[in-house]
Amino acid sequence: MLAVGVERVSDEAEASDGDQTSAGSSDGENASAAQVRVVGEGAVAALARLGLDATEVVATHTPSATAGDVTTVPIVADSAADGFGRVLLVGLGSKSTDHVRAAGAAVGRLVRDVDLLVVAFGAGEETAVVEGVTLGSWSAPRWRAEGPVRPSGPPRQVQLLAASDAPIDKDEVRRASIRCRATVIARGLGLTPSNIKNPAWMVTQARALARRSGLKATVWTERELARDGFGGLLAVGGGSATPPRLVRLDYTPKGAPSDVAHVVLAGKGITFDTGGLNVKPGDGMVSMKTDMLGAAVVLAVLASCRSLQVPVRVTGLLALAENQISGSSYRPSDVITHYGGTTVEVGNTDAEGRLVLADAIAYAVDRLDPDLLVDVATLTGAARVALARSMGAVLGTDDGLVAGLRTAGESTGETFWRLPLVDDYREALSSETADLNNIAPGVGGGAITAALFLREFAGNVPWAHLDIAGPGRSDVDKGILAKGATGYGARALLAWLEGL
Repeated sequence: MLAVGVERVSDEAEASDGDQTSAGSSDGENASAAQVRVVGEGAVAALARLGLDATEVVATHTPSATAGDVTTVPIVADSAADGFGRVLLVGLGSKSTDHVRAAGAAVGRLVRDVDLLVVAFGAGEETAVVEGVTLGSWSAPRWRAEGPVRPSGPPRQVQLLAASDAPIDKDEVRRASIRCRATVIARGLGLTPSNIKNPAWMVTQARALARRSGLKATVWTERELARDGFGGLLAVGGGSATPPRLVRLDYTPKGAPSDVAHVVLAGKGITFDTGGLNVKPGDGMVSMKTDMLGAAVVLAVLASCRSLQVPVRVTGLLALAENQISGSSYRPSDVITHYGGTTVEVGNTDAEGRLVLADAIAYAVDRLDPDLLVDVATLTGAARVALARSMGAVLGTDDGLVAGLRTAGESTGETFWRLPLVDDYREALSSETADLNNIAPGVGGGAITAALFLREFAGNVPWAHLDIAGPGRSDVDKGILAKGATGYGARALLAWLEGL
């Protein structure tokens, strides 16, 4: 199968170059949509090898240049003997990175399970094409008696065909593939049902990935959590038959000097969230198997650091617990003592993610001496209400850190919008019986007040908080997103780490 990018031709360009491959009439919106050309000499040559003239193909099939629109061209028997069953003409829109990525995703969805896909796009678009095809062709598993089964899979082999005047950057293709693999790892963890996935199961996955990826893994059991004072994890996980865990994963670049920068990533890992005694509505619980996506993203990122030769030390902390309802569940008005001694009054047991993250962040500041600290969490419905499903929220104490994360997100199509840390809201987190309350009643701005709560544990370390409650889950199978767990943020964090 051959996928060929097409772009819209402007009136000026068409008037100045009579040799362009174009088709369509000269009036109205339909004409604009039809005035397209095949992108790149390599794509034209690929069509010619199949006995197809690019001008005639466009004139006959009038493909749309809208990003992600696909027109299928059947191949005659003689050409099919070359190994191709059909040609896909794929609209590139404005040829922006986002549009090329969307085009690649559209191709990916159409070519699941094919033996060979050759992609002929313009020069310099390798990364976006790889991301689009890889993530678009991924499909969620279904559970059968024998275990998880994928209804379809990605193409068994993908070849990129560059325009003749620009060679493919093979190293960047490799890196893009590794970053996509991290996204897929996070998706798989997120979509695993919670009767299979609990804190101990996540520990098993973390240890397996650590062995394969050259990471050092350290695990705290509930006894060790109690010994070391991780009161947030113990409180949130206390109502579950499967106790909480804390996992530490350490990556050190090969040959790194002793003073190499150290980054800590902390991930919320609530393997199922009932809301605790402040129980969620039934509809709100259905997606809660994905409430550990912050930890899944951090695990996937750490598992990719060695392959990408990330130049800084990275430590990942997975704060794992199941927020269940039982006679041993923590209660509203309980006072818990976090790692390091800060006390917190529980205002709502459904604000549990910040409690487990507070322990991880406090431990990082006290014991790990990080240069930069980032936490990732499906933390607040408020972030999803504010920003919907298409972007995440970022808040932080360091402008350079926040800007770096946002730039990395733009490069991977994982957008983060900065929300302010409004100091006036901090007073609402005060408690009459403890150092803090875990909620700020009556204020609103739930994504901001949750971040303000976490800031209390970050000390003077440059810190940023990624709230992926919106884009971490998708209601539709569209673009590079898959329905259910999306793995949002994994590629952005890797791109950011690569650039440090």
